[in-house]
Amino acid sequence: MCPIDVVKTRIQLEPTVYNKGMLGSFKQVVANEGAGALLTGLGPTILGYSLQGAFKFGGYELFKKNFIELLGYDTAKQYKNSIYIGSAALAEFFADIALCPLEATRIRLVSQPTFADGLIGGFGRILREEGVGSFYNGFTPILFKQIPYNIAKFLVFERAAEAIYAAIPTPKKDLSNSTNTLVNLGSGIIAGCAAAIVSQPADTLLSKVNKTKKAPGQSTVGLLVQLAKQLGIKGSFTGLPTRLIMVGTLTSLQFTIYGTIKKALGCPPAVEL
Repeated sequence: MCPIDVVKTRIQLEPTVYNKGMLGSFKQVVANEGAGALLTGLGPTILGYSLQGAFKFGGYELFKKNFIELLGYDTAKQYKNSIYIGSAALAEFFADIALCPLEATRIRLVSQPTFADGLIGGFGRILREEGVGSFYNGFTPILFKQIPYNIAKFLVFERAAEAIYAAIPTPKKDLSNSTNTLVNLGSGIIAGCAAAIVSQPADTLLSKVNKTKKAPGQSTVGLLVQLAKQLGIKGSFTGLPTRLIMVGTLTSLQFTIYGTIKKALGCPPAVEL
């Protein structure tokens, strides 16, 4: 997914330069900087999203289980959408604390290819020149991006999987592993596309805020307002087609791999409502 993420970020940051769609922008990056540029920011991408994924999936199941135990199964089933939303939001909040410094480094490396040689160099330079606080300049927009994203991701996945299983005559417990995998893939694609659309404006804003230095005395909120006005509604959805492909694919793979690993390790199934 790293090459798609690089192109998506370039389109968001320089829409007047990368204005030929996803395939055209791919060709521009390769022509101008070489194929290696498509892997810019690979280190922070892998580390950041691995940490975030661990917090996100593990946290979601933990909070969901605790909410069900707190409310009782019958009450929780009655308010299951609220359970899904609350669990996803809490899990994402803690996941973003881990992700934010690495996402800031990734965006800086992608937007300024000569900034540093890689994750350690980029992380160290930002820390040295701008301080720890600069890693969290994008924390507010990342929350605005990731919390709606994660809510849509888990809520839509749960409901899509529920609808698909309900349409299959065979009881879920009697289905083959391959059928369950296909359900996870299909539900994941639907959930990923929904999550991408919901979070796109904040994703564009996050790319901008991590490239833009605040003016003296300017607050993070002030910078966000300034950038939002500059972008407008149309500008906020720059790069959406590329992100739909990236997030739809990634989300379907995440749910499929997560389910496969849980099964292989003999973990108990998640509580279903």
